[in-house]
Amino acid sequence: MVKFLKSGKVVVVLSGRFAGKKAVIVRNFDDGTSSRPYGHALVVGLQKEPRKVTKRQSQKKQAKKSTLKTFIKTVNYNHLMPTRYTLDVDFKGVAAEAQENPTKKVEARKECKKLLEEKFKTGKNRWFFTKLRF
Repeated sequence: MVKFLKSGKVVVVLSGRFAGKKAVIVRNFDDGTSSRPYGHALVVGLQKEPRKVTKRQSQKKQAKKSTLKTFIKTVNYNHLMPTRYTLDVDFKGVAAEAQENPTKKVEARKECKKLLEEKFKTGKNRWFFTKLRF
């Protein structure tokens, strides 16, 4: 069987608090670990997408609407739906250790937010930064 859930793949989270949100696989564990004996992945996703910006809005309002909120989560493969899209962002600050320690997780989430905001400002990967309509 071909392994298609690789790092950089955009997925949609199907269950839990972040159901219906888009995420990117950072690290995948096909065979599982001792604590999680099933296939799972560490994902970084958009908890809150950037809003629509128009020219008439002030710079302050445009800056506020361009912000986004991220989440970091370990998710079972059964609760992920892969898409055809990939995202080329290097989340080197996010590691499995960030999941264990809450303070490291907060720092890693801030780092991911910074990286994704830079990616959003370039204008590439427009689909990833839009809200999933369903």
